[in-house]
Amino acid sequence: MTATPLPTTTSVLVVGAGPAGLTAAITLLDAGVDVVVLDRLSEGANTSRAAVVHARTLEVLAELGIADELILRGIQVPRFTVHDGARTLATIEFGNLPTPYPYTLMTPQDTTEAVLLERLHKAGGQVRRPYVVTRVVNEKDGVTVEYTDAAGVAGAIRADYVIGADGMHSTVREQAGIGFTGDTYPASFVLADVRMAWPIARDEVALHLSPEGVTVVAPLPDTAEPDRYRVVATLDEAPEHPTVDDIQAILDARGPGGDIRVREVLWSSRFRVHHRVADRYRAGRILLVGDAAHVHSPAGGQGMNTGIQDAAALGPLLARVLAGEPQTLLDEYEATRRPVAVGVVAFTDRMTKMATLRPRVARLARNTVLSVLTRIPAVRSRLAFRLAELTTR
Repeated sequence: MTATPLPTTTSVLVVGAGPAGLTAAITLLDAGVDVVVLDRLSEGANTSRAAVVHARTLEVLAELGIADELILRGIQVPRFTVHDGARTLATIEFGNLPTPYPYTLMTPQDTTEAVLLERLHKAGGQVRRPYVVTRVVNEKDGVTVEYTDAAGVAGAIRADYVIGADGMHSTVREQAGIGFTGDTYPASFVLADVRMAWPIARDEVALHLSPEGVTVVAPLPDTAEPDRYRVVATLDEAPEHPTVDDIQAILDARGPGGDIRVREVLWSSRFRVHHRVADRYRAGRILLVGDAAHVHSPAGGQGMNTGIQDAAALGPLLARVLAGEPQTLLDEYEATRRPVAVGVVAFTDRMTKMATLRPRVARLARNTVLSVLTRIPAVRSRLAFRLAELTTR
């Protein structure tokens, strides 16, 4: 909790201190811009949530000087596999990608946020919390943001520009009058970090297809024993806090067989997945990044990555405008980044629908097509390029 009062004015107010908001603030501070970062939570993330950092995001973070630190804290996974029971349908290798980071980096979101927060402090910034934004007034020459602090005391801050990085239920987006078009998947998702015996090597992320639903198992970094994994699975109705028995039942029914023993659930949750994109990324002096601008299926682990890349693209543009270049320069942000989000939503939607097919004939056809196509080197290469988000360069 911050001990000093908020200023009454700033050049840029960033609302939300997740990965996208922190990245936006860092790029602006590096350019010499005065930035205030507000977050409604009393402390930062302490759960893993998003756990995948792709090659393109590592390239972006390398420009901020923090990719190496994040890599030290994560585990490098060079392949993505697709299974149906004990049968492997496809293997996608990242090793030949044209990038210094030819792998997926698995690292919990709280670790990613901690590295970004350290970098924010080095740039001279801080996160002010907890502050709840209640009203955003978009005016011709600035934006007035009203808030309440931890004690419920109201206040206001005036900014030249506001960046909404406050998640799917963004107050900034709603106050700006920007629509959030899309829908919600009917199934619920289980998300859990577990310790377990798992028969597949820790150098791959494994997607398991079954008539009961789709399941993803990925290794997580572990300083004790190499037995920590992330499990994501669809269920018609997931329990609020999945237990050891719940995760064991899912993996017994859908996994590759063999010795699977879930020993401990470190953290678990359930959630509904939306696929939505903001109708606009900018309304006057208000701009959106991350989940405030787009949400989609966790298939492929694209969400946090796309948000960080949004912020890294927006920050330098906004700094140039604040340095005196025309405000129309900001139109480049939506023109560049919104099509990326539309493409990610479409790609992850196709992956999710493909993975959750239930009719037997449809599943057999899917498995045959997937197995045949991914034997073609060019197809495997394109899929690896897309999953690594290198198409967004």
